[in-house]
Amino acid sequence: MSAPGPAPMDQPVTSADPAAFTRVLGRVPTSVCVVTATTPQGPVGVTVGSFTSVSLEPPLVVFYGGRDSASSQAIIESGHFCVNVLAEDQQQVCEAFASRTADRFATGEWELAAATAPRLAGATAWIECDVESSFPAGDHVAVMGRVQRLAAASERLKPLLFHRGRTVRLDRACGVHVPTHPFDWWDI
Repeated sequence: MSAPGPAPMDQPVTSADPAAFTRVLGRVPTSVCVVTATTPQGPVGVTVGSFTSVSLEPPLVVFYGGRDSASSQAIIESGHFCVNVLAEDQQQVCEAFASRTADRFATGEWELAAATAPRLAGATAWIECDVESSFPAGDHVAVMGRVQRLAAASERLKPLLFHRGRTVRLDRACGVHVPTHPFDWWDI
């Protein structure tokens, strides 16, 4: 039995084609998070699909918000934020914070305290950060945070993912052990 050949690929296009850029990069699954902050006007939050770790020493993460997003700007100005990594059953929370709904915090069960950014009950993880820096990144703004506190929920909770233009769930087979090679440089 022979090994399967490479998967057929579309014809290459230039990176200047926004539709092709979106289609190709949509093949990269990303986490779905709601980034929140507490401001003098009340809690703010926004759904992001571009969140990642940056550094272990110091502990840094980054998310990318819309350049013209009032919520992203309010988060930067607050100086603190919380990344709530959504669980697979929190799609309605994702949708509420991705929309212009007036009371986004009416969806989901939120821990609201004046001294900290809102945390979502049932999230797979949350990461509280101080804003380290922010800078323009094309049509977005990159917001780097220094991690202050973080926690993860039970391993039974699975994350909500974004793939090919929509939210998706991990396959139920994700709990099956498949032999892999460890990354010595990546200690999870």
